[in-house]
Amino acid sequence: MAWFKGRLQKKTYYTKAFRQQALEKVYNRGDRTVQAIAEDLNLNTWTLKNGMKLPKEAVESPAGLITKRPQDWSLSERFQLILDSQGKEGETLNAWCREQGIFPHHLHAWRHDFETGTSEAAVSRSEWRDLKANYQMLQRELKRKEKALAEAAALRVLQKKYQALWEEKDE
Repeated sequence: MAWFKGRLQKKTYYTKAFRQQALEKVYNRGDRTVQAIAEDLNLNTWTLKNGMKLPKEAVESPAGLITKRPQDWSLSERFQLILDSQGKEGETLNAWCREQGIFPHHLHAWRHDFETGTSEAAVSRSEWRDLKANYQMLQRELKRKEKALAEAAALRVLQKKYQALWEEKDE
């Protein structure tokens, strides 16, 4: 039990199926906010956001299939889906799209992107984090090497002055 605003409240535990459905709604929310979905489900917004910290691949649909948001598909997967959907129209296309976890309008948008060349590879958060860390490491290494080079140049100048001084004394 937890204290909340001066009164004792019992901690609520949600079933696995409810959590999965809630996360499915969040991942496929379109232009709705997480807060709006949390209000619809009568959940605290942070409860839902904490659930979103799980990897998206770990969220199973009620049928036991791993689902993926349309924007999470890679370019090669999108292209393969476009190729696989060729020749399907109407109800057969809709049924096939349901099996794949997408909608026909996703296929049309992806096809348009490929035809116009506007499709760009989406970089996942972990890839972005890795690239950023690598960039920062390279920047630190570059600074260190620039300092070492400046120090070596200064030592070389001092060495030349020292040699010039000794040559003057020898004469």
